[in-house]
Order: sequence, then C-alpha cells, then structure tokens
Amino acid sequence: MKATKAKFKFDGGIHPAYHKELARDRAIETMPIPALLRVSMSQHLGAPAKPLVKKGDTVKRGQCIGEAAGFISAAVHAPTSGTIKEVGTAPTAMGTSAAFIAIEPDGEDAWIEGLEGIADWQNADTKALIAKVAAAGIAGMGGAGFPTNVKLSPPPDKPIDTLILNGAECEPYLTADHRLMVEHAEQIWTGCQIVRKVLGAKHVHIAIEDNKPEAIAAMEQAMEGADDDASISILKTEYPQGAEKQQIYATTGREVPSGGLPMDVGCVVENVGTTLAVWDAVVNGKPLTERVTTVTGMPVSEPKNVLGRIGIPYSDLLDFCGGLKADVAKIISGGPMMGLAQPGLDATTTKTTSGLLFLAPQETQTFRSMPCIACGRCVGACPMYLVPAELSQMLEAEDYEAAEELNVLDCIECGCCAFACPAHRPLVQHMKQGKSKVMLKRRQAQKK
Repeated sequence: MKATKAKFKFDGGIHPAYHKELARDRAIETMPIPALLRVSMSQHLGAPAKPLVKKGDTVKRGQCIGEAAGFISAAVHAPTSGTIKEVGTAPTAMGTSAAFIAIEPDGEDAWIEGLEGIADWQNADTKALIAKVAAAGIAGMGGAGFPTNVKLSPPPDKPIDTLILNGAECEPYLTADHRLMVEHAEQIWTGCQIVRKVLGAKHVHIAIEDNKPEAIAAMEQAMEGADDDASISILKTEYPQGAEKQQIYATTGREVPSGGLPMDVGCVVENVGTTLAVWDAVVNGKPLTERVTTVTGMPVSEPKNVLGRIGIPYSDLLDFCGGLKADVAKIISGGPMMGLAQPGLDATTTKTTSGLLFLAPQETQTFRSMPCIACGRCVGACPMYLVPAELSQMLEAEDYEAAEELNVLDCIECGCCAFACPAHRPLVQHMKQGKSKVMLKRRQAQKK
C-alpha cells in the first residue's frame, strides 16, 4: 500500500471558500432519539419504497417498513422500535412529495430478531454478499443515493478492474465523511474490501483531498499491510473533486465517455459512508438505519457532526446543536454548491442527508440575473467540457433539441458555471430544467 499524489487533473473546477473549520475537528456525537421520527419512502434514486405497515402497527429497529418498488429502488427500515402513528404523504427535502411513515419510539430501541452477519465474508459467495447489501437497504450516501446492490451488479460485459473509494468530500462546510475516516477507518477499509471482493476489482484507490491530512493518516494506518494494488490517491483540493467522473480521471486517467457510466471504463466509485454501511450490513447483519450529518454554518451555536437515526426532523437536529446564535438568511439541505434550499425545518433526514447548512445574511446576496456577456468564465469552470452560456440561451428559448445535441445531459449540476458567472445567470436551474425536458422527450419517444 502506498499514498501518492493523484497523477491527473481534470479541466475546469473552482475554489470556493470551504469553511470546514467550523465542524472539521468536532468528533461525531450520537443524537438521542427524538419524540417522533418521520421516515420518507423516497430515500434513494429511483422508485420510492412501498410502505409495508399501517397506522397502529408496532415495529422493531431494523424491521423492513418499505419494500423496494423496482430494480432501481431500495428497502427502508425502521430506525427504532415503536408504534406507527401515521402513514401519509408529505414534501421531502428534494421539493417533491413522497409517502412517509411516522414512528413514535417506545424508548426500548429494540432490534428485530434474526439479524445475522456473515462472519467469513472473505470466503462467502458473491451473490450472498450482494443479497446482504440489498436486504440492508443501502444506497449511496454521498450523492444521489443510487441503490448499492445495483451498483455492485454490473452486467457481464462490463468487467470492473478498479474500485475507487470517494473520501474527497469537496462540498464546502461538510465534514461528515472526514470524521468517518478519522474515527472509523478500519471499518471503512473492511467495507471497501468486501466491495472489492464482490466486484472482483484488482485495483483500489482511496481518493482523499489534501485538505484532510488526519483522514489520510487514519486510512494509511488502517490499510497497513494491504497489497500493492491498493493505494491512497491524494487529490488537490478543488471543487468538484468528489464528482465520480472527475475522480475517475484524477486517479486513473480514464475518461468516462459522453452519456456513459463509470463501468464503461471498468470503474466503480463508492462513498466512504456507503462502505461503512456495507461493513455493518455484512459483518453485523444490520440494515441502514442511521447516518452522520454535518450541522453547520456561522449562525449555528455548536456546529457538529451528528450520528442520528434516519427520519429525524431538521428542527430536532438544529436543537441538538444548541439552536441558533444569529439570524439566518438561508437553510440548505446538503452543501452550498449542490444542496437544496429549504423553506423551513419540516423535512427529515434520509440516507443521503450529508449536511444541514445555515447561512447568515452577510453570507448571501440578492441579485438580478442579467444577459450573458459572453465572457467565457463558465466554459473555463465547467469540468464536463460543456458550453454553459450557449446551453443556457438555448434552454431559455426552449430549444431542447439543440441543447441535447450540445450534450446537456452530461451536466452534473455541480454549480461551477453559476459560481463563475459575473452576470448571475441561473445556469444550474436552466440545466436542470433542460435535462428533465430532454429525458421526458426520450421517455415519450420510447412509448411510441
């Protein structure tokens, strides 16, 4: 095992103020279970889970309360034992509506019986390991929440030779992954080896930005004695180093083709939190019922990295961090670059809630979008070789065919273009709308 600087650098990217010092050195704190948990069935990319319980039922922690509703879907489990108080529909942090299950904890926090791990996972059948991951309801915990069991099952014609463990955490303010690596490096490395076995990957790269020396040191210690095909790739601190296509290029020099997936170049990228959940599922038999979330921002009294059950109301998360010490102008679920602004604190945590960010009035600004001045800054910042300025104008004119020809679907919605734009163009919003319109057109064409 060796730790070396990444050999390649992707084009584009930006250097926003990171503000990670607010929570970087705060050890993970376990939050007490609140009086009510509202567990959304939309915990992952793809079809929301289908509720399996009704009002008045009693459940145990780890009990499946929502079954996967399709190939791209994942099971949802009770985060504690208690009584089902309501099964309904409510808005999510994503701005969409989804079914939810409200659980009133009974205070016992009793696990469902029969949960068992695979002690000898090194010699276990690959299908048995994937089944454990699927049964645990694990979804990617660093991004959109792609069901992990699907990611671990590439088609036979797409062999995987390289596994990349994403510990970059390039979003400003967020430090949950950093703390996981510092405090749980051995379990993360074991989870990484389980994923490596499932994929049959020869090479492993642990990708960490160079602004996380403590995490690098912890992973080095955990990986002591690992084979020469396992290494730590130290990435230059630059946003969006955590995007999987950019990370694949930085660590391997391989470029994912337009419209392609990492498996098209023999790679799979998994978040460090995801592999920790894989370890817990395979070794201990436990479904995914909790995660670490960074609660941070200048107005927060005590910024923290909080280990909490899935389904915790955002308001309770803030209370656990001492509430607010100053005025707030904006609340964001996630980080400032790719997170989503919230109208309040009614939403609840999910498997993908990496952060809850509060921004003070002096950290935000109100502006009016102006016409493009053709300065080209968005082009220089885009890590996907797109021309955001031209795409934006096409999308404003609702010329979706032209935007599709200019590869609007390749946009990863990282926000680099909008960050660099002196005219304050709503470039990311244009791209999101354009992508949804193009995808709708493709689905309609398939039905004909």
